[in-house]
Amino acid sequence: MEVNIHEAKTHLSRLLQRVAEGEEVVIARAGEPIARLVRIQPEKTTRPLGMYKGSVVVPDDFNDPLPPELLAQFLGTEEPSGNPTRKKRTKRKRK
Repeated sequence: MEVNIHEAKTHLSRLLQRVAEGEEVVIARAGEPIARLVRIQPEKTTRPLGMYKGSVVVPDDFNDPLPPELLAQFLGTEEPSGNPTRKKRTKRKRK
């Protein structure tokens, strides 16, 4: 597809959408092509296998069930007990 500069400025969003879909757009001045809009191909980067080997440790008890009190906190069925940093909210009376 070929468009002139005025049309390219006016409809840039539409042209970029077409380019994103794989179409090539040529911008011309007085019928002379001066620029080409093409989709950028993402660079393919490969990560070497074993790159983080030895830096991640999974404990042996990872899949063990949680202690009952901790599980209750996750499920929201029990208030945490003995947590001095967390205070219960009380409603203030309006004046």
